[in-house]
Amino acid sequence: MLNPDLSARLRTAFDDDRDADTFSLRLERHGDDLESSLRAVYGEQTPALVERLLEIMLHAFHARPADLKRLDEARLLRPDWLQSPDMVGYVAYADRFAGTLRGVGEHLDYLSDLGVRYLHLMPLLRPREGENDGGYAVADYRSVRSDLGTVDDLSALAQGLRGRGISLVLDLVLNHVAYEHDWAARARAGEAKYRDYFHIFPDRTLPGAYEHTLPEVFPDFAPGNFTFDPSLGRVLDSPAPAEAPKPKKGSRKKAAPAEAAPPAPQTDGSGGWVWTTFNTYQWDLNWSNPEVFAEFVDIILYLANRGVEVFRLDAIAFIWKRLGTDCQNQPEVHQLTRALRAAARIVAPAVAFKAEAIVAPHDLIHYLGTRDHHGKVSDMAYHNSLMVQLWSTLASRDTRLMQEALRAFPPKPTNTTWGMYVRCHDDIGWAISDADAARVGVSGQGHRHFLSDFYSGMFPGTFARGLVFQYNPATGDRRISGTAASLAGLEQALESGDERLTELAVRRLLLLHAVTLGFGGVPLLYMGDELALLNDYAFADLPEHAPDNRWVHRPRMDWALAAAVQTQAGTPAGRVNAGLRALIRARAATPHLHASIESRPVPSPDPRILMLRRDHPLGVMLQVYNFSEERVTLPAYVLREHLGSVATDELGDHTFELGRPSVSLGAYRALWLVGEQN
Repeated sequence: MLNPDLSARLRTAFDDDRDADTFSLRLERHGDDLESSLRAVYGEQTPALVERLLEIMLHAFHARPADLKRLDEARLLRPDWLQSPDMVGYVAYADRFAGTLRGVGEHLDYLSDLGVRYLHLMPLLRPREGENDGGYAVADYRSVRSDLGTVDDLSALAQGLRGRGISLVLDLVLNHVAYEHDWAARARAGEAKYRDYFHIFPDRTLPGAYEHTLPEVFPDFAPGNFTFDPSLGRVLDSPAPAEAPKPKKGSRKKAAPAEAAPPAPQTDGSGGWVWTTFNTYQWDLNWSNPEVFAEFVDIILYLANRGVEVFRLDAIAFIWKRLGTDCQNQPEVHQLTRALRAAARIVAPAVAFKAEAIVAPHDLIHYLGTRDHHGKVSDMAYHNSLMVQLWSTLASRDTRLMQEALRAFPPKPTNTTWGMYVRCHDDIGWAISDADAARVGVSGQGHRHFLSDFYSGMFPGTFARGLVFQYNPATGDRRISGTAASLAGLEQALESGDERLTELAVRRLLLLHAVTLGFGGVPLLYMGDELALLNDYAFADLPEHAPDNRWVHRPRMDWALAAAVQTQAGTPAGRVNAGLRALIRARAATPHLHASIESRPVPSPDPRILMLRRDHPLGVMLQVYNFSEERVTLPAYVLREHLGSVATDELGDHTFELGRPSVSLGAYRALWLVGEQN
């Protein structure tokens, strides 16, 4: 991509030769990835697109603040920063955590003290008013929700976080924009350029053909994938409004405010159909249009210059449409992500991408990169399967299905990492593979129904308190909402007043956290889990939340409890908090947990026990987890063959003599064992 003519042109764009060298060297390094991926998608349109992207990237490079340029250089010297064992994430809604962005900034001591190095603030870019899918219906990517603050507040918060070694993570919704977004408003007004930003059809012929193979994301309240809009008729041949003056070279063209009146309608009023995968007010973008790609490069670099270090690529699996498929995980998705990453690497190499792709293992690995894309797509992906299997195993007290599911994952690129979590802001969908289930003699459908019954409180003897979300009578699928503490039995135990049940619930929670903290990626703590917060049933009293019971597990932060919890070690919240802090300290001190190393299941002689092995250059680490409320005795030779005759438990600094006949694990006990050969 970098030829002599281009090199000469670049020199004229810089006043400082060092900046010119920096940009040119990065373009040399990542330019081929950018251009080849774009050519695979856009073909002959690529040269013109590359020219436009160079202008966008040069402008962003010149505008990048000095402290962020220094961070870029630091990250280039330590490219494994996301893989370090001291990397612990925290996920929160800014308003429910501290009211405003400035309020979040007032609680940085709390996050630092907990050991947080990565803060994901849930959608905070300006959404549409009213119903907005929890903030994922974005009306303006360059402004912040007015109740949270301003983009200047966002920049100030990012700077404060950087000063404490905490990376700011934001959602970037790629698949769709809000009905009220300027692009959608101008499309409805008949502007051909912006109609091409969306998938618009004059009648139901093509939408009907697509629907044959498309699933429904929200069958309860948003059935189907297309919405009729009366303003989307045939574009008339009336003269278009005069274009605004083109910006001068190096200036930023600002999007028109969403509230500005759109141009006069230029359609015949017959109406049309627009693709709306998630909700009628979220219009899917047409990524086959290179203009959409250029817009998002500009948006990413704008937000990166505001201090965003990690972008959670929301709904990334859905961005490419192909007739006759489910329109997810198409090859073009990975080409486009690789190209976006290359553009970001040229301007802001401190930035990382996290793929929000809740898909099967054989599809998920492509979001981290395979073959010529190996390690060049996203830097991180959610290990949703681990979360699902944790809850599945907790209910069944049988680890065999979990072992099969983990074995199904192909090795990830060593420069990438997983994001693991006990719970998140979303519901739990029971992504249990029929093939995995069959290999352990279980019916996949039957097990999914069991889990829905168990975690909704319907199964006899269950400890869980959850709510059914999005029941699909056609398939029988029932997803589940609920906080980690309520699903793990703490709510029921506290109501019963039984201290034994309370102790078991606390142990369950700490076991789940031990697995996610020990798996070897970035463990993501959802706000309030460190305090064992219970279901918040008051969500039903708010009209904007009542239709969506996922708000039951999005309680407001209890700052009174947070202030008191470390002095209340005997309470359930105190025990969970102290135990979690101990796990985080142990993780940071254990180099074997570097995320370049994979955790892989090894055979266990007892189905209640999960064993994960990590082969680090310092030696073998074996993690042993008891997923039952019973004491389990293992023959010591099972551990000895991995670790030698002596092993140390990194969670308790205990030494185990493995020459003896057996080793006993109490209820929900976790061991992180490092052998003597280390």
